[in-house]
Amino acid sequence: MLTARFEDALVYATRLHAAQRRKGSTIPYISHLLGVASLVLEYGGGEDEAIAGLLHDAVEDQGGERARAEILKRFGPRVTAIVDGCTDTDQEPKPPWRPRKEVFLDQLRAAPVAVRLVVACDKLHNARAMARDYRVCGEAVWSRFTGGREGTLWYYRALVEVLSDPPAPPVAELARAVSELESLAAPPL
Repeated sequence: MLTARFEDALVYATRLHAAQRRKGSTIPYISHLLGVASLVLEYGGGEDEAIAGLLHDAVEDQGGERARAEILKRFGPRVTAIVDGCTDTDQEPKPPWRPRKEVFLDQLRAAPVAVRLVVACDKLHNARAMARDYRVCGEAVWSRFTGGREGTLWYYRALVEVLSDPPAPPVAELARAVSELESLAAPPL
């Protein structure tokens, strides 16, 4: 059962990301956070993991150490540890994209089950959104992403490989979503 802690996290995440939109769209960012939390619950996560799903981008995108301290105070060390495990950097400016993603992938290999679950749900939601956006925008969708077409597809395929050993609960669905995205983005014959 979800308690008032989840409600508090939902309100906090909504306020924290209120001015943020999904890349290249007018979609409020909270839609992604709700999607991730929903997937976490659907794949067997508990309240701490669902709260981390709502807050997984808070440190990286909305305040660094200040956000981390607030999450620790409000939701405790377990949620904070999961959020930290989902954060590829809290540095401003962010380090170069490819080396940052490579470090994150290395850390993910040894990450606890709860972190792997939230990351897999985050990436599953992202991959589905990218495929949907690709169907609407075509190749222009890649301009939204620092890694562009090749880098983004490399990163998502690498995530599937890392999250497959040992398998995070939604990894099979993530693999299908990434395969669909690769198929959509494949050059015509």
